[in-house]
Amino acid sequence: MTTKNARRLTFATTLTLIFGLGSLGCKDDDDDIDATGSRSSATGNKHSFQLVEATIDDIHAAIQSGEMTCEDIVKAYIARVAAYNGPCTQLISQAGADIDEATGAVRGGAAIKFPTTTVAVSEMLPDLDKYTGPPIELGRMEPTQSDPEVQMQYGMLTGIPNAKHVNALETVNIRGERSVTCKGEFDKAPADGALPEGAPAVCEDFRQMPDAIERAQELDELYGTDPDLDAMPMYCVTFSVKNWYDAKDMRSTGGNDTKFAMDAPPDDSTMVAELRDKGAIIMAKSVASQVGNTSNSGPVMAQKLFVPSTDNARSTWGGTACTPYDTERSPGFSSGSAGASVAANLVTCGICETTGGSCRIPANSNNVASLVTTKGVISSDQGWTAQYTNHRPGVLCRSLGDAARVLDAMKDPERGYFDPDDIFTALPKPIVPDEPYTSFVVDGDSAKATSLAGLRIGVVREFMIKPNPNDVAINELNNSEIKAILGGKLGATLIESVDATYGDDPEVDDMPYTFQDAIAEVLPITAPEIFYSMTNGQLDYAVEGYDVTTKDYLVKLSLRQVPLSGNLNLRRLTSVGLDNVPRTPFLMDQYLLDRGDELVADWPSFVANSKWFAEPLRSGSENVAMVNQQDIRSTGGSDRLKMVTAARMIVSKVMLQNKLDVLVTTNIPAPVERNEFARDPVTKDVRPNGPSITDLLGVPEIIVPSGYNQVVYEAKYKLSDDTKSYVSVAGTEQSMMRNALPTSLMFFGGPGDEPRLLKVASAYEAATHHRVAPEDFGPLGEETVGDSGGAVASK
Repeated sequence: MTTKNARRLTFATTLTLIFGLGSLGCKDDDDDIDATGSRSSATGNKHSFQLVEATIDDIHAAIQSGEMTCEDIVKAYIARVAAYNGPCTQLISQAGADIDEATGAVRGGAAIKFPTTTVAVSEMLPDLDKYTGPPIELGRMEPTQSDPEVQMQYGMLTGIPNAKHVNALETVNIRGERSVTCKGEFDKAPADGALPEGAPAVCEDFRQMPDAIERAQELDELYGTDPDLDAMPMYCVTFSVKNWYDAKDMRSTGGNDTKFAMDAPPDDSTMVAELRDKGAIIMAKSVASQVGNTSNSGPVMAQKLFVPSTDNARSTWGGTACTPYDTERSPGFSSGSAGASVAANLVTCGICETTGGSCRIPANSNNVASLVTTKGVISSDQGWTAQYTNHRPGVLCRSLGDAARVLDAMKDPERGYFDPDDIFTALPKPIVPDEPYTSFVVDGDSAKATSLAGLRIGVVREFMIKPNPNDVAINELNNSEIKAILGGKLGATLIESVDATYGDDPEVDDMPYTFQDAIAEVLPITAPEIFYSMTNGQLDYAVEGYDVTTKDYLVKLSLRQVPLSGNLNLRRLTSVGLDNVPRTPFLMDQYLLDRGDELVADWPSFVANSKWFAEPLRSGSENVAMVNQQDIRSTGGSDRLKMVTAARMIVSKVMLQNKLDVLVTTNIPAPVERNEFARDPVTKDVRPNGPSITDLLGVPEIIVPSGYNQVVYEAKYKLSDDTKSYVSVAGTEQSMMRNALPTSLMFFGGPGDEPRLLKVASAYEAATHHRVAPEDFGPLGEETVGDSGGAVASK
């Protein structure tokens, strides 16, 4: 499998293509930007700034020294977008024949070109000659709904090995390409004259807003080499924003291919507005799994059976993203592209969103740091359907220190983190510390061997079990890191949770008070309905000799006088049968009504003006639109907000009773699956799983790289016994991945525990420095990577 039409450009060629000769915004005729992204003078003296792996401090130092202007930096990032942001997937076709060349949206100055090679479906599906099921939805190129002149990949896809592209950004904030409604000459600068005939009326107001380059020019003119970094701590820091959060100067469609009357929203999300006010350059929208609202129940049925997985970093308009560490593999589900854009050095930091791991999984896949706060610290305003208790924005940067700086910058000078437009930001005042979050970060130069001495860290074994051979190598690596670095080099005291599936580590003391103890005390009175849960007519949490549904049993359980079912543990808390309130229809209609678009006002009109890359998305969306359910009461399960309170009580009681400062565990216990989007996992062992407990709890989580792994047991397709479908099953044969992939640790705690988590996680980061830049996404042209960069070696 090879890629054709790769658009890898040199730095100089790219700048010429996008901006034209002589338009680099240099201070005088004797200075220019060389191929490294650095300013060099006519005398040939080269300065030290390198764009690849640049930190916020690096950017500010380069501007203050006069080495770079803000415009230089933004253009250098855009040059990398032009070079590295092309397609990384190809179609799965019937016979694997070549297809005609097709072009997509303009990104970074040129229209993307799709691969003309395809892969035969027989390479993915064994025993295809024996398959007797409905037709398979194969890959194909089709025009999009939003712009028929733009094509996109539909149906089944697979990742391209060593593609040297990541497709992380779906919209770049460049005039003429940042909107489909106002594309090309409909977005020309006001100084260039009147809009051409036929331009939508909304484009007159839209074009008044500067694009990323023009905003950088404005900053340069206003502040030169002396910006007020106290007032503007994000000065010239470039961001990608997951396309579930609005940015008023870019197409914002929830990741969907939807033809709005105006595809740029009227307002910024609150956090985006705060970052702009602090000097940030909101440079791009990252590809996001498209916001969905689907149902298998209804009058519309899917026409085909075997179709692509829809649970990945893929949208009909934006396409499919890959991790730069292995472009055959997923970058980590719905926010994966935000992580990939940071990892490939297309932006400085990215804004992600997590519902069930969509910040921590991208952090793992892309070898970056992730910071997700207590629910409500960061506003989710203008967040499409991501505005309930299990949804949280997060920050992805290449270092935890930079992520903390971004979090500090999101604080409003007057309101703090409270946002009148987000009910969940009405937090008790003690949740947010008086000091800046950055004050708790351990500087890499000052990390001492005993910097965590006196702290007690709970090792959560429930998420380090090894049911799948894929889990073994990663969990053993992370166990070694925890003991050697946190408990050894940094001097913390380690205490492990007790989990029968994991077993006992004789080198680590056990928690005297377990999560099972807390579950037994908390759930009988807070959520007794859980003990009535049944599967196939059998109680899920039965205990031999007891009726677990009776008051007498629950009273004794609360006093720990009777046993708790071994099936009810910390892992199970995330799937104990939460309420089935149809919140997505509510949140989608709430968002659309507030947005006030003339064409797309509610879910039915959204469906009427949208297109989807796979059949189940289309049919499921039409079902919701046709049924238009009005009763949104729960008909089963435990109330989610109640379970948040109960689960927080369980975790906090374990921490307090064992005198723990923070908790740590493996982030992703298995390699991220291959980017074969025909995959439809049916076993828990196939797809990467992990500690999604933090999304239920709404507590802070921090992800830090912990090393690299190359061992894998690849999942495979198997023809069903009745030959009418395919299932994806866990691999049983060990092989070595083409590229070593990152691994990571997750640190978490109770509400408001960000300060301690930042201290512990940053101390670990400073003591290890595991992040290494991806090899195929290095400096352009003659650019070289500084001390913090390099290539990931096979390990």
